[in-house]
Amino acid sequence: MNTAINILDVVALTKELPDQGLYRGQVGTVVQDLAPDVFEFEFSDDDGRTYATPGLRAGQLMVLHHRPVA
Repeated sequence: MNTAINILDVVALTKELPDQGLYRGQVGTVVQDLAPDVFEFEFSDDDGRTYATPGLRAGQLMVLHHRPVA
């Protein structure tokens, strides 16, 4: 399985980040590659309004798959 993280991947948090108002299971989108294994994510509400854009390490999230993975 390919576990590489790419721009526009949909991800879910695997760690609590209460100081940033983010909790395990929240879903966001990768918007920028900041450094090796560090990415910027956008978290948006149901109306498309962004409420957080943290830089996170790959180990703090999991890529979500919407189709079978080869």
